[in-house]
Amino acid sequence: MDNKFDVKKLIQISLLIAIEVILTRFCSIQTPILRIGFGFLPIAITAMMYGPLSAGISYVIGDTLGMLLFPSGAYFPGFTLTAFLTGLTYGVFLYNKPVTWTRIIGSVLTVCLVINLGLDTYWLSIMMGKGYLALLPTRIIKSVIMIPIQALIIGIIWNKVVIKFVKISHA
Repeated sequence: MDNKFDVKKLIQISLLIAIEVILTRFCSIQTPILRIGFGFLPIAITAMMYGPLSAGISYVIGDTLGMLLFPSGAYFPGFTLTAFLTGLTYGVFLYNKPVTWTRIIGSVLTVCLVINLGLDTYWLSIMMGKGYLALLPTRIIKSVIMIPIQALIIGIIWNKVVIKFVKISHA
């Protein structure tokens, strides 16, 4: 990661954060125990372009801004930790490495199964006072649906958009 201050990078990451907030808050289906949306995509793009730390911090900023500007329930810091770990995970799998279907699927499986299904379900059980196992069936169905969708979208975006954008911005 380049440590010098880069205004272009800051603007690009800020735009991706804004897109994440819009996709998460306005373009998703949300219930008290489930959110299905595409807010993962700008974070995955940030991870591919700028690395794990930038993606993790970006998702924390997006999560916090979204919660402050468009609250949809009580704030719980566990979800902010989940956001950071999600960006970090995408970055570990996808930054500065050849982006292959194996890496994409590995990142999506880790995020969906360990972070979203594992941690988020735990946070919800704490918040709602319901048993962890009682929340799992609905959340497992969501994971089964979202894993192929996320992997496919990240792969398409990487091949069609990110590679071209990186070439243009480094020219």
